[in-house]
Amino acid sequence: MTNLRADLKLVVGAATAKALAKGLKIETVSDLLRHYPRRYAERGQLTDIAGLELGEHATVMARIERVNKRRMKARSGTLLEMVITDGKRRLQCTFFNQAWREKELVPGKNGLFAGKVTAFRDVLQLANPEYELFDADRQAEAMDDFLAEIIPVYPAAQGIPTWVIAKAVRQVLDVLEVDEDPMPIELLAQYGLPSLESALRGIHRPSGWDALNSARRRLKWDEAMAVQLIFAQRRHSLVSRPAKACPHTEDGILDAFDKRLPFALTSGQQEIGDEIARDLSTEHPMNRLLQGEVGSGKTVVALRAMLQVVDSGRQAAMLAPTEVLAAQHARSLREMLGDLGQAGELGGAENATRVTLLTGSMGAKERKKALLETVSGEAGIIVGTHALIQDTVSFADLGMVVVDEQHRFGVEQRDALRSRGADETSPHVLVMTATPIPRTVAMTVYGDLETSALRVMPAGRSPIKTSVVPVAERPAWLDRAWQRVREECGKGHQAYIVCPRIGDEPASDKGDKRPALAVLDVAPELAEGPLKGLKIGALHGRMPADDKDAVMQAFAKGDLDVLVATTVIEVGVNVPNATAMVIMDADRFGISQLHQLRGRVGRGSVPGLCLLVTETLDGTTTRERLAAVESTTDGFELSRMDLELRREGDILGAAQSGKKSTLKLLSLLQDEDVIAEARARASEIVEKDPALGNYLGLAHMIADVVDEDRVEYLEKS
Repeated sequence: MTNLRADLKLVVGAATAKALAKGLKIETVSDLLRHYPRRYAERGQLTDIAGLELGEHATVMARIERVNKRRMKARSGTLLEMVITDGKRRLQCTFFNQAWREKELVPGKNGLFAGKVTAFRDVLQLANPEYELFDADRQAEAMDDFLAEIIPVYPAAQGIPTWVIAKAVRQVLDVLEVDEDPMPIELLAQYGLPSLESALRGIHRPSGWDALNSARRRLKWDEAMAVQLIFAQRRHSLVSRPAKACPHTEDGILDAFDKRLPFALTSGQQEIGDEIARDLSTEHPMNRLLQGEVGSGKTVVALRAMLQVVDSGRQAAMLAPTEVLAAQHARSLREMLGDLGQAGELGGAENATRVTLLTGSMGAKERKKALLETVSGEAGIIVGTHALIQDTVSFADLGMVVVDEQHRFGVEQRDALRSRGADETSPHVLVMTATPIPRTVAMTVYGDLETSALRVMPAGRSPIKTSVVPVAERPAWLDRAWQRVREECGKGHQAYIVCPRIGDEPASDKGDKRPALAVLDVAPELAEGPLKGLKIGALHGRMPADDKDAVMQAFAKGDLDVLVATTVIEVGVNVPNATAMVIMDADRFGISQLHQLRGRVGRGSVPGLCLLVTETLDGTTTRERLAAVESTTDGFELSRMDLELRREGDILGAAQSGKKSTLKLLSLLQDEDVIAEARARASEIVEKDPALGNYLGLAHMIADVVDEDRVEYLEKS
């Protein structure tokens, strides 16, 4: 018999264990049994081929439609071409110098076909796919995994097709013995959940759909409890460390600022401002997420909160993801404050503060001055990049931290900033994002944060029209895109051209895709080609800070017609005269990023235009994402579409940590009841036993469900 912590090679053999470890990072019995089937097929039911993505390793159940063998012209040898179908669409498979397969690949047979999705002459295909045919004359032992009514199809990798994983799972389940269920018995009884062993057997080898659904419900609870226990422990830890209260001060800078505002706050800005003011007035550290559309007025809300902190005699820091954005924020805050931000300067108001910019690339003299203003307390508001959290930066009395576009920061950086409060206190933290998040996602991803959403847009924003430019199918549309840019510039407006790469780094791409387009290549091509005669500038993150600022200032002043840039312009850049944006290789960006990028246009009185240029083919999931962005400018709706079109677990940091996804079964959109119940039960358990000393099973379950690096990520994020 074996248990969940056993080394896999002791059960399935060294060769299979080595392949699973190399291809899928599966090393223990628990790793394998938590590697759940991606989907299930019923015997005789073929897989929908539509939606396959270029570069992915796919497994499909299909029927062989035709097979053709021919000599290759370019080189010696034979080419065996096979077409498989799901009854609606076809997929081509090719075998090089494997003519002998023609005897077993008989038209009419069904089977599983696995391989990397590539393209040849714009047609999707599987090259040299692995396969398992459902032959009636196969031995019963070999067909064991395919005789059942429900066939599990696993996430696979090169050299490890789904049927190899299924065989390994069968070997493990034959000798598995779960000593003790990690979930408290009273919780299992309360929610009618099966035991862990029963659930693991039911998810991999279900006797029917009811058994499968019961197993899935229990394993969803494991995922929800693991994540919510981490957050419950973190909330408990945060409350144990106090913050300095920063109550509202009558007739302070905040009141003076409010009296000078040239516009009325929206109802949302006023309401959320009151919530934040109450949070800042307590000795418990505020941890609040402020989400809102691009241009919804988050910066004004954050500035009013920072002024309340400054009125209390403390400092506020604003952390931006790029130097361009940090400089933009500092400039914007100074403009909004006017003489209220000119302490010590001629013409400064009597009760003024100072806004200081501190970035890593500042000159020695400039940096020394900024550091002195920060440590002396002369600067009430300090704006910077990650340079703010280096050990060499000391604050006089840091009372609040505003983190702008928090998803752009490493978790270690955010965690370091939280520990910069004086006298063993934590600063109040306000996290801002322009990526609207559904409530269930916020409950899971930001489990320790109170959430606020700005849904009402300030007056004066212009509409943005978005269109997909499918150059593979409509190459002439790209020429029209450049004509539109020229037309906008001819009206005295300006345009952005966004590229995924800079161009001075090695191009690395997955699959058979060409390298992503780069700023340093596209800018000169446009200047000599379709946009010849226009004043074109280039901007990217590795330019010296002074050069970046100079280019951005030139564009803001109208000295440049077109700015070719990376996503360095994604957030914070405000040029109302820019009315057009062309995003090259738009398929290389996510939905949220595309939504934020297009928010750079339409910021004035003239409607904006955003063109999404792509070579991806119609019918793929990638094109569905682009179509979603084209169809609406509602960020909250897009965030839901984004979740529906991609693996939800990635939200928990897979992209940033480089590790496998945590949520494999739990749906952040569909399992709100499980998430809410798990959050409540986890809080109760941690309240009684913060270290889980009496719940060792739950502590082990966290390790089984959420890998060690992900635990650290969730604790800090």
